[in-house]
Amino acid sequence: MVKRDYYEILGVPRNANETEVKKAYRQLALQYHPDRNPGDKASEEKFKEASEAYEVLRDPQKRELYDRYGHEGLSRTGFSGFTGFEDIFSSFSDVFEDFFGFGTGRRRSAGPRKGPDFRYDLTISFMDAALGKEMEIELERPETCGTCKGSGMQPGTKRETCPSCKGTGQVSHSQGFFTLRTTCSHCRGQGFSIPHPCTDCRGAGKVKKSKKIPVKIPAGVDSGSRLRVSGEGGEGERSGRPGDLYVILHVEPHDFFERHEDDILCQIPISFAQAALGEEIEVPTLNGTKKFTIPPGTQSGQVFSMRGMGITHLDGYGKGDQHIQVAVKVPTKLNKRQKELLKEFVALDGKGD
Repeated sequence: MVKRDYYEILGVPRNANETEVKKAYRQLALQYHPDRNPGDKASEEKFKEASEAYEVLRDPQKRELYDRYGHEGLSRTGFSGFTGFEDIFSSFSDVFEDFFGFGTGRRRSAGPRKGPDFRYDLTISFMDAALGKEMEIELERPETCGTCKGSGMQPGTKRETCPSCKGTGQVSHSQGFFTLRTTCSHCRGQGFSIPHPCTDCRGAGKVKKSKKIPVKIPAGVDSGSRLRVSGEGGEGERSGRPGDLYVILHVEPHDFFERHEDDILCQIPISFAQAALGEEIEVPTLNGTKKFTIPPGTQSGQVFSMRGMGITHLDGYGKGDQHIQVAVKVPTKLNKRQKELLKEFVALDGKGD
């Protein structure tokens, strides 16, 4: 199925700022909210479509990637939109609270619940981005406390039912035609309180632990690329599967190469004699030095191309080119004999006095 343009979905121009994007989504969310259109499949799809567009355009990195490469660029990083309403309401809980004045009204499922996704910003070298690399990152994340087994209670103690929500974890509110529920502020949605919290996790049920995670960086990535490491996010609830880890890449510039999409540019200094007479020279490339023939009569600033010597395309098919810009070095110190030869050259060229 062909996806519509995100800007078209929200009805905003491509240069819309964050406030304009949020305002446009708010109007569509109010219009197509599933609680306002019960059983209306068309409205549900429009609500999901608008939510996906907002998820991309509100995030500067996703938006930059979408502006450059469109839907295809996002799909290569592992982004595939939302799987259902629970994902939408979980991701935009703060947004809906701003829209409606309180929570979203979606009751959390009592069944398995997927763990949260994590983000890790990773800075890599230009060469690692161009050629790809396998590396390890160390991530500190919350895991189930081994002392209380995730209960948050000291072993041998019991929890108490919350008197405010009667154990439901939510309290109801009404606003117009919406009947919404918000998390109980007294127990923070748990439905109970813990009079004797675990001393190791302080009642949280989780403790932070470090783990080394292997990450495979494919050749051709660039700053803003997002790698998805499945199952390395937060732990799921009620036997739910773990979340995913998203590694956001930041590529350092190179001292010699300059990247232009999948092409690279470098500048090579050559002598006046090499430019005039031509010569075979050694040129640094991404895969070591290669021989390249400078043709006679080359001018300073002239650009030559080495086909297929650039960055690997992310789709795995083909590579960009390497462009060589030559810079003719004019000698600043000449001995007597060199000056005589140059004067003789000028005379022979018909330009002498």
